[in-house]
Amino acid sequence: MLLYHGSNTIVEKPKRMPLARALDFGAGFYLTTSFEQAAKWAATTVLRRSGGTAAVSVFELDEAALADLKVLRFPVADADWLRFVARNRTLRLDDSGCDVVVGPVANDNTMPVLNLFFSGAYTEEEALRRLLPQRLKDQYAMKTEAALAALRFREVRSP
Repeated sequence: MLLYHGSNTIVEKPKRMPLARALDFGAGFYLTTSFEQAAKWAATTVLRRSGGTAAVSVFELDEAALADLKVLRFPVADADWLRFVARNRTLRLDDSGCDVVVGPVANDNTMPVLNLFFSGAYTEEEALRRLLPQRLKDQYAMKTEAALAALRFREVRSP
């Protein structure tokens, strides 16, 4: 399976970066199966870091290696996903001892809903009702060295 990582630089050797800001699944190396999503992340990273060149690094995931790793999967944006993202986004980190976390990404469209949930303006039920119609892309957070070892750099693509 191919996974894409968008950044302001080419990444051939992924690293689990320390948590610099609140992310959906906590600290890790983030990828997606969507080239378009990775291209958006690359452009955003160039703006956020005020420099570099947008690049999408392409990796192959050794799916057989996942069998030996602890993988937490959220197939959809449900209550469990919402609670997990809320803990990580409010820096009450929830790594759950996982090597990899896979699930929907909270994007620019979902963040207003999530922020209203975090502030208590929306109940869990209301937040989920507002998130359900959205077609959220996926994300893979590689959280350990074992998870990173399952990735093989293939190439870089321009967004």
